[in-house]
Amino acid sequence: MKYRFMTISFLVAGVLGASVSATGQAPAYGSDQAPTYNAAQAQPGTASPGALNYLEGSVSLDGTPMHRDDVGRASMAAGQVLSTQTGKAEVLLTPGVFLRLDDNSAVKMISPDITPTQVELDRGRAAVEVDELYPQNTLEIIDGGVTTQLLKPGFYEFNANQPTALVFKGKEIVKEADGRSREIKDHHEMTLAENAAAKPFSFNPRDAQDELYNWSSLRSEYLAQANNQIAGQYAGVSGFDPGWYWDPYMWDYTFIGLGPYWSPFGFGFYPPWGWYGGYWGGGYYGHRYYGGGLGRAGFAGGFGGGASRGSFGGGGGGRR
Repeated sequence: MKYRFMTISFLVAGVLGASVSATGQAPAYGSDQAPTYNAAQAQPGTASPGALNYLEGSVSLDGTPMHRDDVGRASMAAGQVLSTQTGKAEVLLTPGVFLRLDDNSAVKMISPDITPTQVELDRGRAAVEVDELYPQNTLEIIDGGVTTQLLKPGFYEFNANQPTALVFKGKEIVKEADGRSREIKDHHEMTLAENAAAKPFSFNPRDAQDELYNWSSLRSEYLAQANNQIAGQYAGVSGFDPGWYWDPYMWDYTFIGLGPYWSPFGFGFYPPWGWYGGYWGGGYYGHRYYGGGLGRAGFAGGFGGGASRGSFGGGGGGRR
């Protein structure tokens, strides 16, 4: 009864609040009349790699200051640079992948295609949360002139001031100038320098949980909440496809897949079906390190241990 009431509450909120438009674009911010949320007509978000998904403080795109109403509309084209001063920004990459820019940092879009997707960290630091990734996706970060390809869901950080790649969870391949490559796995980092014979070494992930990590964790929690707020609206909608969907309540895009999955921080994301009240219904709890097991599940039957990941790919693909 509790979950049914919550589901009805979200449906009512969708009628009274701002909405996803039929094209998946963000609605006009500050408009006098809020449109209704019509999940039956809404299509997957048209956001592409490079779309601005969140900002706080001083953020600019190619020197033009960005503001809240640019979220969901502004997008980095090839060659453009997104930079922060005292501020932070979140950018969508491939569906299910979020790049987060720290204070006093800058990132350049090299290739905004769904495959390959390539960005270069010019200065400062960036984090990448990978919730969904398929073999068809080629997702690369350039730091210190060195190209790193992310291969698995997880959480990664990069530092351009002292070129370094850290893998909290996941796997990446560092492509060296001589054609060789080095693999970095969970709880390992590596100094990035052209023509340098560096090797990965381990670090304590708890000791490395700094401000950027904590902010990324909070953003992941908000995105899970956004997913849970709107996922149920698409239950039974004909032609549903996994992708970016605009949440007018949180004012950002979130990802809705074909199955449930967990972020590297342990927050649950829901598909349209098997939806039982969502975030506030208790479905998002992971709380063990990297969500190693669910405390409570909002899906029929529940899930424990490893996350079951919904299928999405740059050109198809099955469950991982």
